[in-house]
Amino acid sequence: MTTKDSRTAKDPQAAGLASLASLVADETRATCLLALLDGRAWTAGELARHAGVAASTLSEHLGRLVAGGLLAEERQGRHRYVRLADARVAQLVEELAAQVPAAALRRPARTLREASAGSAMARGRTCYDHLAGRLGTAVTDAFTERGLLRQDTGFALTDAGLEWFGAVGIPLDRRGRRPLARACLDWTERRPHLAGAAGAALCRYALDAGWCVRIGSERAVKVTPSGSRALSDLLGIGAAQLC
Repeated sequence: MTTKDSRTAKDPQAAGLASLASLVADETRATCLLALLDGRAWTAGELARHAGVAASTLSEHLGRLVAGGLLAEERQGRHRYVRLADARVAQLVEELAAQVPAAALRRPARTLREASAGSAMARGRTCYDHLAGRLGTAVTDAFTERGLLRQDTGFALTDAGLEWFGAVGIPLDRRGRRPLARACLDWTERRPHLAGAAGAALCRYALDAGWCVRIGSERAVKVTPSGSRALSDLLGIGAAQLC
């Protein structure tokens, strides 16, 4: 028999989901989360300047994000550093950003600097610890076309893909619980790019080997001449695919 208590019982997940959504549903906090997708730790002061708010205001927002489990906090002397809690948070932020209607992203740039930064981010950027933008999707497409990556049954490196990493000299950490390959929905290209341990290893190698370099204060990266040659030789990616 249905009682009043059973009819009005609430799903505990609903309250948790609403609480999580409220953390992201603020432009200042969303700005911080997107900035931290570069995978680095930022000081509270750096984030305050980036978000264009007072340090005291930013401190309150960071407190909520830390308490909600989206950010991890570290203190070194007088400085307070924050970073995304883990790769799962990065995936959540990137995939939420990919759901923003395309029309909302077509706001005209207010300055030449803003326009240049937007173009650079679309060409290539880091998404937490892997490559994104046209660079990330071009690499993912090349992997798939060469039989190094399968997308028909979810993202998975093939035996040939594992051999490719070994031949190039890119070590893969297969000890943890993190999936070797995972699809991450790209918010500018609106299709998946390679994430997971393999995506992180490739991104780290590309930066360490000088294939890519970070530019500006955002997450943008650009392919260097040596990187362009390497991507062409190893994956057949032409320069026109990265423009």
